[in-house]
Amino acid sequence: MGFIWILTSMLTACAAINIGSTGSHSTFTCEPITLRMCQGLSYNTTFMPNLLNHYDQQTAALAMEPFHPMVNLECSPDLRPFLCALYVPVCTEYGRVTLPCRRLCQQAKSDCYKLMDIFGVSWPEEMACNRFPDCDEPYPRAVDLLSSADATQEAPASVQRDYGFWCPRELKVDPELGYSFLGARDCSAPCPNMYFDRDKLLFARYFIGVVSIVCLSATLFTFLTFLLDVSRFRYPERPIIFYAVCYMMVSLVFFLGFLLEERVACNRSAPGLFRAATITQGSHNKACTLLFMTLYFFTMAGSVWWVVLTITWFLAAVPKWGSEAIEKKALLFHAAAWGVPGTLTVALMALNKVEGDSLSGVCFVGLYDVSALRWFLLAPLILDVAVGVALLLAGIAALNRVRMEIPLEKENQDKLVKFMIRIGVFSVLYLVPLLTVIGCYLYEQSYRSVWEITWVQERCREYHIPCPFKVERTSRPDISLFLIKYLMMLVVGIPSVFWVGSKKTCFEWASFFHGHRRKDTVHESRQVLQEPDFTQLLLRESGAPVVRKSRGTSTQGTSTHASSTHLAMLDEPVSGSSSHAGTMRSKANSFHGSLHRSRDGRYTACSVRGAEERPPHGSMQRLHEQLQHSSSNRLDSQSRHGGSQRLDSQSRHSSVRDLSCTPQAVQSGPGNGIHRVLKEDVATA
Repeated sequence: MGFIWILTSMLTACAAINIGSTGSHSTFTCEPITLRMCQGLSYNTTFMPNLLNHYDQQTAALAMEPFHPMVNLECSPDLRPFLCALYVPVCTEYGRVTLPCRRLCQQAKSDCYKLMDIFGVSWPEEMACNRFPDCDEPYPRAVDLLSSADATQEAPASVQRDYGFWCPRELKVDPELGYSFLGARDCSAPCPNMYFDRDKLLFARYFIGVVSIVCLSATLFTFLTFLLDVSRFRYPERPIIFYAVCYMMVSLVFFLGFLLEERVACNRSAPGLFRAATITQGSHNKACTLLFMTLYFFTMAGSVWWVVLTITWFLAAVPKWGSEAIEKKALLFHAAAWGVPGTLTVALMALNKVEGDSLSGVCFVGLYDVSALRWFLLAPLILDVAVGVALLLAGIAALNRVRMEIPLEKENQDKLVKFMIRIGVFSVLYLVPLLTVIGCYLYEQSYRSVWEITWVQERCREYHIPCPFKVERTSRPDISLFLIKYLMMLVVGIPSVFWVGSKKTCFEWASFFHGHRRKDTVHESRQVLQEPDFTQLLLRESGAPVVRKSRGTSTQGTSTHASSTHLAMLDEPVSGSSSHAGTMRSKANSFHGSLHRSRDGRYTACSVRGAEERPPHGSMQRLHEQLQHSSSNRLDSQSRHGGSQRLDSQSRHSSVRDLSCTPQAVQSGPGNGIHRVLKEDVATA
């Protein structure tokens, strides 16, 4: 039982690199004993790795150094053969491991225990005597020597053994850090990148830096445009702003990685301890942890905000929710968009899955751990894409059904088509980069094991570790794959610029740089492609009047009473008792006459109102006199209280324009609908 336990523990410690049909093997051959302490025994050949998982005799000699004083002082005649049986065992036939007897172990330990206490040497746990077979024979046995002679006559390549990956001494790290690399504990990947040379790494770093600057500029422009007029971007398109903010932070982290180079992603080398520079893992490096938290959190949050955006579009298109109804669910949207990525980030930190990326200079997840790549990157991204595409297609199908079934004016038909095209283009600009990133991750996790076994095969002699045996497939990654991955990770945030890009945006920035803000009311509020209630406008019942509300548009609208009145007037159904042409002329005249432009450039309604019924012709003169009297009184009052020439000019200009409204209304002819207003004014007077 002891023999079986030792054999099982030894094979478990040699973790194999899983590459499917390709195993990790090395040639099993006998080699001469070079350790001075073990020379002159009854055998002169050994094999590596030994029973204590030392992959060469040099490593075994370093591990035996604490026992040199006891061997030199000859505290026990059994100590030297027992130590040599473990550190340089006799080379026997393949598949046979010869262990020393338990009696030999107990005798050596009992004879040298006091001397070991004096030198401060403890008996190693892996050398516990109960792990060896219960027998009382010298080492090596006679049968072992015979099989050893037979084994040396065989060709070295005829005997193989599964060694697995052995962590080189240069890549060893402190056990308390919890590192692992290729299944070996207390081991980390080399830094700089294990796959590419310095020239390729330098080109990739500058490439990522330039792309991060471009994406950072684009997303920052989107966010600043939002800050210029917060009310302009309302639901269902408000998630685009948060989506842009997320990828702005992602770009910022990659730009910081470009500036930091390898100072955060890699641990420094320690030549005195025979340790090379290695990849940072875990959360012990505070700067690396901060970069990882920011990058992973906002990467996942950006994908979730994309799903929220498709949900708001779906609610606006299918159940016909308005902007206010969708905005009531904003708290739920924020809880999901920030809570889910936060939970995943905390889980990764608890699992110690943070890894440095020497290629980009940042810290991320799934760079060397394939399981973390599958469950914390691929699974969330694929789920977000599936849900978002399903909701997007449902919303577009609903809008297309509206276009085909509900009769709309040609103007609104064209605007609906443009709106659908706009959604489609924005979605394609987002989905193509994201799907490319997912494809790169899938390709990477499929070929990662092949790349690793190829690297071990190329560097095993340099690191003095067992080389893989019978490697049927070798491959090295192409730098272009990683460049495309990083490019698409950053480009995915740029589509937000195309959504906010419009004449309104140019107008706002021009006004901002000139030091004043102006609002073009009527023309831009009619751009219903960007109105928050555009879906309600298109999805009304057939024959119902359209009432457009301009309460802050998505990219071009402004909120004015005049624009809403004008749009509602144009869409009013034709009355059977009056002339349509006359009514339209009368309303247009009433509308233009009722607008008064204030100092800040906004239009407000003045006192003259339009109506639909015609007043008697006898009241025309009285109306004219009343308007003149009212205008003169207002002029006198403003001049008397203001005391300035500017107020007098404004009042005179306002009165002239008010007086000009009356002839236009009177000359509109029969059926213009103004006589009823005149009659009501006379009765009031």
